[in-house]
Amino acid sequence: MTEQLNPAGLSYTYQYEKDRITITDSLDRREVLHTQGEAGLKRVVKKEHADGSVTQSQFDAVGRLRAQTDAAGRTTEYSPDVVTGLITRITTPDGRASAFYYNHHSQLTSATGPDGLEMRRKYDEYGRLIQETAPDGDITRYRYDNPHSDLPCATDDATGSRKTMTWSRYGQLLTFTDCSGYVTRYDHDRFGQVTAVHREEGLSQYHAYDSRGQLTAVKDTQGHETRYEYNAAGDLTTVIAPDGSRNGTQYDAVGKSHLYHAGRSDAQYGIRCCRTGHPPDQ
Repeated sequence: MTEQLNPAGLSYTYQYEKDRITITDSLDRREVLHTQGEAGLKRVVKKEHADGSVTQSQFDAVGRLRAQTDAAGRTTEYSPDVVTGLITRITTPDGRASAFYYNHHSQLTSATGPDGLEMRRKYDEYGRLIQETAPDGDITRYRYDNPHSDLPCATDDATGSRKTMTWSRYGQLLTFTDCSGYVTRYDHDRFGQVTAVHREEGLSQYHAYDSRGQLTAVKDTQGHETRYEYNAAGDLTTVIAPDGSRNGTQYDAVGKSHLYHAGRSDAQYGIRCCRTGHPPDQ
């Protein structure tokens, strides 16, 4: 593939070389992917982002991720199991480590954080999660209405409170009943996005989306509507409140925010970003 066009009209061109791929969009933002390896073991080992920052990744001989270095030079290390490839240990840049354990079905059974606290999980004979013990010892149990259901119909928490759920044939949440018996209902469009949330006492909220699947409006039962606008790159640029006030963000040529508008006044507040894309420390 040498060119791609998304539904909003933003295009991307791809230039392939032996060990690098250059991606340029129609806003003239460019990213460069540096690769190593051959055929199925080719991996992206360095990425030059449009804002000038660089991130790097390291892989083992069979292509499994071993380390990632962010734009600030901080490295996170990953230890995959030699047989399954599942991550068994993650060590953060400050040296703190978390460990992960799995059953013979490759399902996570426990995880120990840097503080030594452990999370545990149990599964039934069908491989479904039936119990989870949080690091603080609280237990949540999951119940299913038939052997063929992959989604729980109820959960029981550490206090004994029960919540129930119903799902569509496509795995979309249709109703949620909390421990007090209050029911929330959900409507979806043909793409699976939530179009309405109906709560007790007739309180509802309606969602609208554009052709790219981005949220464009949220309206409540009283007709109060909040609208959202985006640029061609898909970045959120403006939030228009029910009273007409506008809060927005403008983006520079590399896609980083640098200007913020508040309310209905002409006040503008600059946001400076360092090369990592985050506001600098004060």
